[in-house]
Amino acid sequence: MSIAKKLFSAIKPNMTNRDGYPAFARSAEEQYVQTLVTNTFGNTFYADQQELLAEADGLHREMAQSNPQFMAKALVYARNEGYMRLQPLYGLAILSAYRPDLFAKVFLQVVRIPSDLTDFLTILQGMGRGEGGRAVKRQVNRFLSGVSEYWAIKYNGRGRGYNLGDAIATAHPKPADLKQQALFRYLRGQEANLTLLPQVEAYEQLKRAATEAEQLHWIETGKLPHEVVTGAVKPTKAVWEALIDQMPTFALLRHLNTLDRSGTLDNRYNMEKVVARLTDQRALQKAKILPFRFAKAFRQVQDSQLRDALRDAVEYTFANLPELEDRTAIFLDISGSMNGEYLQIGSVFALALYKKTQGNSLFWLFDTEVEDAKPSRRDSILSQADRIHARGGTDTGAPVRKLLAERRKVDQIVIITDEQQNSGSPFYKALLQYRTKVNPNVKAFIIDIAPYRSAMVPPQDRHTFYIYGWSDTVLSYIAQTAKGYDSMVQQIEAIPIESDL
Repeated sequence: MSIAKKLFSAIKPNMTNRDGYPAFARSAEEQYVQTLVTNTFGNTFYADQQELLAEADGLHREMAQSNPQFMAKALVYARNEGYMRLQPLYGLAILSAYRPDLFAKVFLQVVRIPSDLTDFLTILQGMGRGEGGRAVKRQVNRFLSGVSEYWAIKYNGRGRGYNLGDAIATAHPKPADLKQQALFRYLRGQEANLTLLPQVEAYEQLKRAATEAEQLHWIETGKLPHEVVTGAVKPTKAVWEALIDQMPTFALLRHLNTLDRSGTLDNRYNMEKVVARLTDQRALQKAKILPFRFAKAFRQVQDSQLRDALRDAVEYTFANLPELEDRTAIFLDISGSMNGEYLQIGSVFALALYKKTQGNSLFWLFDTEVEDAKPSRRDSILSQADRIHARGGTDTGAPVRKLLAERRKVDQIVIITDEQQNSGSPFYKALLQYRTKVNPNVKAFIIDIAPYRSAMVPPQDRHTFYIYGWSDTVLSYIAQTAKGYDSMVQQIEAIPIESDL
């Protein structure tokens, strides 16, 4: 009996995936990280919003009882490295009920901006927790002590659900000085001395401005953020021109199509400014933009200069990714369930990884069949990703079987997938056969970008590593783990959560 047959028959699947195909359960900690960094509470191919919400709720509560220390650290990771918001905030609300001490230690690392706070308090109310109790109020007070005029006009949004004014009414913070007292009164919709709040005053004047010249005056005087301006007035071409310099990189990316359609970028000077902003490597690093956002913008804009800038932006985003070893096989799932954002993410990831490999590496696409993507290390990531499209069913074992049939020796396999196999033979079985007949030391890295909790490989396999998430940071885990560093779960366990109380 072959080693593969012995192993695969000894370690049997203990669950099924969303398509009813045999699968394995990973540890609760891995499933928790996966939920935090891939579940956006949106509908997916295999599950709707309510089903994913129910699963997430159960997993948050399970973790709060079984391993609250890991839970607290994972919330910090998901918010700051995974670039996610709602799942970490939901988990934080649950943690506050089970472990108020850990909740207090990580609160300000998860609640970073006012919209985080208002969403957190909305979640508490939705859970029937009201104001959350004394422990929550204490942390809300800490956050509110740092609220600025900029935050007040950008995030308060009175009349649009829970807002900063409601948070002040809930927590009753004590103002430190007259300016903060005026700010709190303004946020509560009460009469306030706006001479102490020049940016707030400029915003209120903008709403009453009768001419474009007046609008431009108050925008410049108050250095008003674009969200505030576009909510208060209907932007003209001149107004958009005034906003270009102060828009954050992510906002600029989201509004590229609008800027182009408005004619703002017909001016060469404006176009040069936008291109310079999009290709500023330091700004891109600070912005922490999810890679698929660039792919989405690339498909929306038609101007060649903008498309070139987006191409460069993605190359810069991955410029610091560590080099991968020679003989790396990269497999991208292009099945129907990957269609949309999953495939946009996966395509960018796969090509970014391929560009960090050497000459003997390969990049294959698969559904139930396998094809060479014919990648180029010179052509841009976005141009190549734009040519990849979803199609049929899923056979995750197919690319490994092709490696085996061709006796192609690779040192590491990277597969980017939602793991929802529905035909063919299992990935794990094919992997064990490959290790038996070609390379017993091959490592496998599974980048899972979906929230489904089933897995292709059991946790007993010490040469297979799971990586979850959508941010560019997940790719660095491959290079780190290949060099002997800890798994993703172990690295999260090492995060310090020292109290700053």
